[in-house]
Amino acid sequence: MAPPLAECLPEKPKRSALNQLTRALLRNYNCGVRPVHNWTTPTTVYMDLILQSVLDVDGKTQSITTSIWYRQIWTDEFLVWDPEEFDGITEISLSSDAIWIPDVIVSEFVDEGKSPPIPYVYVNSSGSVKNNRPMQVVLACNLQMYAFPFDKQNCSLTFRSWLHSVQEIDLALLRSAEAIANDKRKFMNDGEWELLSIPSHYWKIHHGDKGYAHIQFNVLIRRRPLLYVVGLLIPSIFLMLVDVISFYLPLDSRTRITFKVSILLGYTVFRVNLTDELPATAVSTPLIGVFFVVCMALLMLSLIKSIVVVKLLHHSEKEVKQLSVSACLLDKYASAGHGFTQSTLTSINTLDHVHQSTDYDLECSAEEDLLSLNEVQDSPSGLEWLLLELVSLRLGLSQENGESVAQAEWLSLCLRLDCFLFRVYLLVLGLYTSTLLLLWTSWSFA
Repeated sequence: MAPPLAECLPEKPKRSALNQLTRALLRNYNCGVRPVHNWTTPTTVYMDLILQSVLDVDGKTQSITTSIWYRQIWTDEFLVWDPEEFDGITEISLSSDAIWIPDVIVSEFVDEGKSPPIPYVYVNSSGSVKNNRPMQVVLACNLQMYAFPFDKQNCSLTFRSWLHSVQEIDLALLRSAEAIANDKRKFMNDGEWELLSIPSHYWKIHHGDKGYAHIQFNVLIRRRPLLYVVGLLIPSIFLMLVDVISFYLPLDSRTRITFKVSILLGYTVFRVNLTDELPATAVSTPLIGVFFVVCMALLMLSLIKSIVVVKLLHHSEKEVKQLSVSACLLDKYASAGHGFTQSTLTSINTLDHVHQSTDYDLECSAEEDLLSLNEVQDSPSGLEWLLLELVSLRLGLSQENGESVAQAEWLSLCLRLDCFLFRVYLLVLGLYTSTLLLLWTSWSFA
């Protein structure tokens, strides 16, 4: 006898408990209605924030790009079930598009960046909904770049409901403010920025007769300056030291100006190549930018100072070559106190007196001396001729000695002027360096 037809058909599989639970929860669910049975009951959204990394700080656009782990927890009174009726299921995942999600946003949002889409939320049997997601956010921030590279930044993330007042949606911290502020476990601490703390606080803003809840997280970060100190400040300081040492080159060696021009050219190339390393701001110039400009101005001042001194020195040499050793030279360069040696020239007619005395007076000019020589007899004797030659030789030697003495005195004067200007330059450079070190030290240890 053949078996009944009903016994030959396979048994229809039962729906899984998870499927039945999902259908039971969402059958009459309206995702556009705030999930409370009593409409006067506010929905409290508990929030938490963990900073993972600081990806970029843009001073030109006044924005900061961060990677955070953001958590929201609230109670949905329409998503409650008895686990015993559904095989002991206490927690399930539901599509975030199928249930009500609070309209909590960040006021400083500029761009969401490359945040991975997380389409699900966790719901437990008591109706608690957990919305955990990683986010890469670009925030508007009032960046203070003046102290670069020893700067600290304070950027805020202010969470608030875009539409609902505090009577409908209220905000609260999931953890204590102290725990959130000191939580650095997930932060990537090997980059350019160091996380100091994340203080948070809650407050309300009243518009008319309604209040709106806000929770603000302040991200306090500090830049690590070692990269910029080694790459920007130390090379600049080395070039300034080389410029200072160049003052010890001899003033009359004709190489000091060439050397200083080479330093200025090298500093200009160094500054142009590192333009991209400096932060670009539209409001104020960072102090390091002022540092580079002042350093270049000091290099130019050093070059101008050397040009002026060398010009004075060479101008003097030219005048010495054009003028004879006379009272005019002594008048022009104020060297009468170191006059020439006393002349031994005298008239040939008083030869006996030449042998008896060794002190002679130098006349006002070489022309007068030569006139006295012309008074010699037309046909001098051999002794007189020899005396004439000796007097001429002595006159030439006196002229050369006078020129060398005048040049030495002018060189000494130029050296003293160069030393004085060098000390003034060192004083200005020292005051400027001390001011910068004081500012940067106070900022780095603040």
